[in-house]
Amino acid sequence: MSPTASLDDLRRALLQTARAMQAEGLNRGTAGNVSVRCADGDGVDFLVTPTGVDNETANPGDMVAMKFDGTHSGRLLPSSEWRFHRDIYAQRVDAGAIIHAHSPFATALACQGRAIPAFHYMIARFGGADVRCAPYATFGTQALSDAALCALEGRCACLLANHGMLVFGRDLPHALALAIEFETLCEQFWRTVQVGPPQVIDAAEMARVVEKFSTYGQQATA
Repeated sequence: MSPTASLDDLRRALLQTARAMQAEGLNRGTAGNVSVRCADGDGVDFLVTPTGVDNETANPGDMVAMKFDGTHSGRLLPSSEWRFHRDIYAQRVDAGAIIHAHSPFATALACQGRAIPAFHYMIARFGGADVRCAPYATFGTQALSDAALCALEGRCACLLANHGMLVFGRDLPHALALAIEFETLCEQFWRTVQVGPPQVIDAAEMARVVEKFSTYGQQATA
C-alpha cells in the first residue's frame, strides 16, 4: 500500500500487518512493533503500533499517529521503540515501513551478539555481504536507536543484541516479506552452525550478488 494512502487505510493496513506477524510466527503476545510512513498524513509523519497492546484485540483506531518531534496523538501510547522508527524514517528515505520482531531464530542469534556472514547468497537481499548485530542498549532508548542506525548503514535489516530483529521495506507488504525472509535465513544459519563453521562466500562474489539484487524481481515497465 502506498504511504500516500489515507490515514484510515494506513491504520487498517498497519494493524493487518501486525496481526500477520503473529500468524507468520514472527511474534507472540505483545512483543514487537510495526510502523508505516505517512507521506501525506495531514501533519502525521508515521503511524506505529501502540505499546503493550494485543494486536488481536486492537482496532485500527488504536494505531498511534506520530510526528518526527516525538509528539503523538490518540488515546494510546506509542510503541516504546518509537525512537528507532522515527530515526530510521528521518535518515533513510527508502524506508516506507518498519518491522521489529522477537522472532525465534533471529532472537537466538541476537542473544549471541552474532552478525550473520555471507553463508548464503540471499544475505545480499538485505543490502550487503553480511547482516550486522547492533550492540546491546536498553529497549526504548535513544542509545538503542543510535546503535540500530549504525548497524543498518547500507542495509535494510539488522539484529539487535539480546533483543531481536529490525527490518524495513518500501511499504508494509514489502517489509513483512523481508522480515519473513530474514527469519528464514536466521533459521538456516542457526542450523548450519550446528554442523560446523559455514562456508562463507567471498567478498567479490557477494559484490556481484548485491549488484544483481538491485534489479531483482518484477520491474516496472514503461
